[in-house]
Amino acid sequence: MAIYKSDLEPTQDRNEGTGGGSDEKYQGTESNGLHIDPALEKRVRRKIDYHLVPLLMALYLVSFLDRSNIGNAETAGMSKDLGFDDEHYQWLLTIFYIPYILFEWAALMWKAVPPHIWACCCVLAWALASTLQAVAFNWSGLMACRFFLATAEAGYGPGVPYLLSFFYKRHELGLRCGIFLSAAPLATTFAGALAYGITSGHPAHIANWRLLFIVEGLPSLFLAALAFIYLPDSADTAKFLTEEEREVAKMRAIQQTGSEGTSRIGHVDFKDVLMSLKDFKTWLPPLMYFSCNVSFSSLPVFLPTILLNMGFTAINAQGLSAPPYFLSFIMCIVTTWIADKTRQRGLMIIGLSLVAGVGYILLATCHSVGVRYFGVFLAAAGVFPAISNILPWTINNQGSDSKRGAGIALLNIVGQCGPLLGTRVFPASDAPYYVKGMGICAGFMFFNALLALALRTYLTWENKRFERNDEAARQAGTDPNLGSVGLENEGYGFRNFL
Repeated sequence: MAIYKSDLEPTQDRNEGTGGGSDEKYQGTESNGLHIDPALEKRVRRKIDYHLVPLLMALYLVSFLDRSNIGNAETAGMSKDLGFDDEHYQWLLTIFYIPYILFEWAALMWKAVPPHIWACCCVLAWALASTLQAVAFNWSGLMACRFFLATAEAGYGPGVPYLLSFFYKRHELGLRCGIFLSAAPLATTFAGALAYGITSGHPAHIANWRLLFIVEGLPSLFLAALAFIYLPDSADTAKFLTEEEREVAKMRAIQQTGSEGTSRIGHVDFKDVLMSLKDFKTWLPPLMYFSCNVSFSSLPVFLPTILLNMGFTAINAQGLSAPPYFLSFIMCIVTTWIADKTRQRGLMIIGLSLVAGVGYILLATCHSVGVRYFGVFLAAAGVFPAISNILPWTINNQGSDSKRGAGIALLNIVGQCGPLLGTRVFPASDAPYYVKGMGICAGFMFFNALLALALRTYLTWENKRFERNDEAARQAGTDPNLGSVGLENEGYGFRNFL
């Protein structure tokens, strides 16, 4: 049998999925008295990797492409053609984040609605909004398109790390989140290269910026259909798994939550949601996400303009915006993989935040084109990977699906307020060095490093308290499977990822 009842006492190994920390005793396949054949579990995990992660990544890639191509369109002459000024352009950036914040609660919809239906609706809505930007004939039309684009994207991207937690255990989640989130810098790379190709060609029958919106918007329509057909609702119902493999997936879900049925679609435990909101560790990651998002939101849309002010032509500015983001794409995957292996997400976030802060300081204080371009590489290589580690860190340290949903929703509601500031700190009057904007971004990245250090210190203290509580329960002969240790302990054997 690939799965069988273990003769061992279901003690420390219970929280392979919800526990972990840095202690190896939480990393085996023994959980809740069940043992899963490691070779079979590896095969199941690999199949999920092949069928789930590439599709989610492709959807996020086109969503980020559709939201950030406004910067390339601006460089290609959008404002000039429609007759509006820099203040109007700033509002085109800001309006995106208002509905994006208001609808962050929709992350919980991944659990309330079958994921394949929810994903299809979101992708179809933003595909139409993005493509219709090409036929806008004034600033108001663009504003309306960007509003609905943001509303649809708010229902998809912010909740995907939560969706991934239904399929993967804690020590597997970071890399998959990193691969998914690496689509953001990869999309920016494509946006620069695609914009370069379009704007460097022969004159088109329609304006180049309109062609950008069409070429980058239509693929989302095709991917909406793929999401409806191929996106699995859960691992234990996935069509690409055999019956035996689905049983393994079901046991993995029990290991992840500690009991059967808590991961089912259509069920949200609001008691767990409330408990999560009372937990101090739920509130620091949103502040970190806010800090990163000040920089994250501004860099893609302003980088072509920043490069333009370095002395490059419009065409070269589009092309040179791609390499820094390709480095960021690599760093997202590498750093999340390292953090998974070492169980040290906090230290990784601290290091990445410092790298990004130094990059922004170079951009603010140096006049040499070579040094400033190097600063762009540092900023991109720090900001995006830092976010890629913050999201799984939030999910890692919540003990149930409903708590993870509340944590990721709060993370996005607070964190997505950062772009309201980030998109307003690069006015055209500050060209060519944008000292104020660069200084603000640097300050927030250093603040992010401080927040990560504070959270890691708190989690270390909490782990020690968990150990004392668990030891007291063992001495008292308490049955850990009854959950009598206390709900604040997330369950017997739980340890935070540091």
